Amino acid sequence: MNFNEQLQQKAADAEDILKKYLPEEEGYQKKVIEAMNYSVLAGGKRLRPVLMKESFLLFGGQGEVIEPFMAALEMIHNYSLVHDDLPAMDNDEYRRGRKTTWTVYGEGMAVLAGDGLLNYAYETAVKAFDKADDLEEMKRVARALQILAEKAGIYGMIGGQNGDLEAEEGKLPLTEELLLFIHEKKTAALIQAALMIGGILAGASDTEIGSLEKAAYDIGIAFQIQDDILDVTGNEKILGKPIGSDEKNHKLTYVSLNGLEKSREDVKRLSGEAEEILSSFQEKNPFLISLIDSLITRQK
Repeated sequence: MNFNEQLQQKAADAEDILKKYLPEEEGYQKKVIEAMNYSVLAGGKRLRPVLMKESFLLFGGQGEVIEPFMAALEMIHNYSLVHDDLPAMDNDEYRRGRKTTWTVYGEGMAVLAGDGLLNYAYETAVKAFDKADDLEEMKRVARALQILAEKAGIYGMIGGQNGDLEAEEGKLPLTEELLLFIHEKKTAALIQAALMIGGILAGASDTEIGSLEKAAYDIGIAFQIQDDILDVTGNEKILGKPIGSDEKNHKLTYVSLNGLEKSREDVKRLSGEAEEILSSFQEKNPFLISLIDSLITRQK
């Protein structure tokens, strides 16, 4: 089985786990649950739960304790997309080729659907306690919950969204420092949650967890720089969206600050750092290294 076939199978497995934890569409709250499930089942690569599972396997993790966290992280990712699409934010009517949640269910219900997904993510994650075999594993679940909340919250993804929103509104000068902060918090934070939680639940040491956090930072920043590069050099047919939108919208990007050559060098450097870290552990996971490489060097 080649890499693409492996990725397709692992993404399908993550999809099955996610569906297992979604709420039933019933009761007086049926409509908001419909909107939640519509949002989550709109497609997607399921990269974050796949990364979490691969980190878990890297450190010899076994059992189903990882599954509630895989589902929870994907719910958090999708709640952020529901809110991002709202008229008050990015005002997008389509995502992944179909109508966004607010255009189907209305703005108010979309707000509730995002809120519902975020809250239900934690309801889902705590179910990992029921799958823990002993006190030590329960302690790992508690620590994983702490990481999940932190990386999704005001010191993680929401903090990055705050910086992005204020920069767009001209309330903060968009310097390189702020740009890297936004990339770290909006993108890298949930990748950090994925790798760190996988390691924590498998029993990785504090030093190893710190290394995973650094690797995920590198991956997230490189991913966003590559995004900026593709907006300049990409093929519209491959990307599936117009190129040059950043320049047209006078948006400050890593490329506009540092130029194409340095941006490409930094993607290569960050990618190399991340892969070196992930290859440094006693056990190896070649698929995880290939997945990271495919994320950073992608052409769409």
